Amino acid sequence: MNKLFQFGETVEGYPVRVVNERAVRAAAGLLFFPALVSFMHSFLLGNFQHTRLFVIVFLIDMTLRMLNPRWAPSMIVGGWIVRKQTPEWVGAPQKRFAWGLGLLLGLAMLYLMVFNRTMGPLNMLICGSCLLLMFFETAFGICLGCKLYNLFNKEQAQLCPGGVCEVPARRQGWGVSLPQAAVLALFVGTLTLAKGWVDETGPLGGFDDMATLEDMGLKPVSGEASAADAERCQVPAFAKAIGHEEKWKLHNGCS
Repeated sequence: MNKLFQFGETVEGYPVRVVNERAVRAAAGLLFFPALVSFMHSFLLGNFQHTRLFVIVFLIDMTLRMLNPRWAPSMIVGGWIVRKQTPEWVGAPQKRFAWGLGLLLGLAMLYLMVFNRTMGPLNMLICGSCLLLMFFETAFGICLGCKLYNLFNKEQAQLCPGGVCEVPARRQGWGVSLPQAAVLALFVGTLTLAKGWVDETGPLGGFDDMATLEDMGLKPVSGEASAADAERCQVPAFAKAIGHEEKWKLHNGCS
């Protein structure tokens, strides 16, 4: 039973329990992609059903991670994808702390969006935070939640990815040479010129003939709203204050 709910692996030569960072990054990517798709679907089309479903999936996965990472679906699939790569063992305690933060964010979204069906700035902030945490984990191998671990625990984190927990920390400087900085500056300049040219040439033709959202059945045909709908579609003050009126109407199915 202890092994069933054992968090992390015991590997000879390591002073604390560890998890495979390669599998963790793969799992973060597997969650980040559907999270981003569902978020953009909600933001652009005003349909929050995909996000509500993802919140439930995210909570199940995070709960299983907190019990034992080896039983979390994303870790199972991620571990299988990187099975032929040499494991990179990192400390499990700080990972558990970071995933605990993710679980709290997921519980907040469960209450706000899944049960209460609430839409507003708080949802956007929580969703954005989750996306940011998962993106940094999968893209850069940086666990932002792990960086908070040392603030709340007497025992400092050990075995962090890239050796960033070493004391004293290894000094790497800025890590960008002058020629590399010049290439980045040239790239930004080229991007600026390209944007100016794209804006000057105007949009591509032919979009006027494309089917509208109403034609595709993605947006209800506007009609005479009932008194209840009229009251429901009154734009709240916060949306007006941030210039979000039209987007709020879209998100709430108001014409």
